[in-house]
Amino acid sequence: MTDFFAALGLVLAIEGLLFAGFPAGAKKASANIVGTPDQTLRVVGIVSAIVGVLIVWAVRG
Repeated sequence: MTDFFAALGLVLAIEGLLFAGFPAGAKKASANIVGTPDQTLRVVGIVSAIVGVLIVWAVRG
């Protein structure tokens, strides 16, 4: 469970850096998400999750 919270903290830190460093780009990206079809967002989410799990597996393995 500690690994989960460490990973969650890293996600929040990286997202925070992106919003702090590039606020205009973050707003533009957020606006583009609204117009993206649900199916596309779903596929991107699944692929991102799989890549994330593979990275953790490779690093921890």
